[in-house]
Amino acid sequence: YVQEMVDKVDTLPDDIVWHMIGHLQRNKVKYVVGRAAMIHSVESVRLAKAISEEAVKKNLVVDILVEVNVAGEENKFGLKPEEVEDFVKEIPYVANPEDNRVYFRQLKQLCVDINAKNIDNINMDVLSMGMTNDYIVAIEEGATHIRVGTAIFGARDYSNR
Repeated sequence: YVQEMVDKVDTLPDDIVWHMIGHLQRNKVKYVVGRAAMIHSVESVRLAKAISEEAVKKNLVVDILVEVNVAGEENKFGLKPEEVEDFVKEIPYVANPEDNRVYFRQLKQLCVDINAKNIDNINMDVLSMGMTNDYIVAIEEGATHIRVGTAIFGARDYSNR
């Protein structure tokens, strides 16, 4: 349970790597992100987005595992096997490029702030952000480099990795 994890993480040695293995409710995500190195039980787009939003707030990357209910047990959480491919395609993708504008703006401000400090041998003049689906917004917010591989090469198939 989340509360048990929080209590243990805050009292046991710092070198323990914690994983969240039980069902996670969206309203508890803020307690897990930053404490768990991996969340094993992501079974909805809403939960994945909540984890992502909290990770962005805390400037972290959180590894997740998709929970799949292969046996079709009604009392268990998890996606049906036939839902998994669409799910994994949707969770890292932002359909509305405007949703990323706030992050691009924050990155640009970070560059401006660091440049204003005049740190020796540091020049923050390259800002690589934006991909095929949101590069226009990224440029509007100050991107100097964009990554548009999908537009040039097409979608990639990573299933054999």
